[in-house]
Amino acid sequence: MTVFYCSRCGKALTTGLTALASVPDVPDLDGARPKGARQATATVPRRSYAIDREPWGAPFVPQQDQDNPVPAFPRGPLMATEEGFVVSAGPRDTVIVHPDDAPDLQPLPQWENSTGCCGPNGTEGPNRACPCGAHVATLAADCFGPYELHLDPVRTYAFDEEGRDSAAQ
Repeated sequence: MTVFYCSRCGKALTTGLTALASVPDVPDLDGARPKGARQATATVPRRSYAIDREPWGAPFVPQQDQDNPVPAFPRGPLMATEEGFVVSAGPRDTVIVHPDDAPDLQPLPQWENSTGCCGPNGTEGPNRACPCGAHVATLAADCFGPYELHLDPVRTYAFDEEGRDSAAQ
């Protein structure tokens, strides 16, 4: 079991989690929402985590092939700005956890970086903070994308339950 901690203050951010071999596939988002819910089913099951090896989240840069755009980030939507279709140039190796496995994380003041329709879409950078105030994670919980919490690989670190540095990252 692995616990993730805040790099600034050392507070445990998650409960004990088990590594998944890869990021689970997200079913078609239209069919992935439980009846009456505004979010899809969480990408990662409770008490588990996965490492997303692809760039995820802000910042975004123009895609090279504007005629055949791809989603802006894994499991995400197509995104366009005045520069055309964009793709993530954000951090690699973010840790994806079920949002309920990091219960003490708080939204940023005035819901900074939490733009979205039914919840934060995760495209503006970290939008969740440790109780010490460090911006450590990005929640994606809008109605048009995945439901997942990404821990920043620089602002967090992992140890297994015996207190050893985890090889998860």
